[in-house]
Amino acid sequence: MLEQEVKQLIIEVLQLEDVTVADIDSDGALFVDGLGLDSIDALEIGVALQKRYGITLSAEAEDTRRHFASVRALAALIEANRTK
Repeated sequence: MLEQEVKQLIIEVLQLEDVTVADIDSDGALFVDGLGLDSIDALEIGVALQKRYGITLSAEAEDTRRHFASVRALAALIEANRTK
């Protein structure tokens, strides 16, 4: 399932050693209250998404913040824009 892939990607890219796929809520916030990620984490995830799925995100685009709201939102973005 794509959401599971995204969760695993986040864990690997950010080296979240104490976090499992099951710990991440698909609808939960990735930043602040949820996983507590920051802008550097977002950049690293964005680079990983580009490498793995061929998705290019613009840091200035308003949509980018919405796409990074949750794992489910990232999975929807990947589905809509897959090039690989």
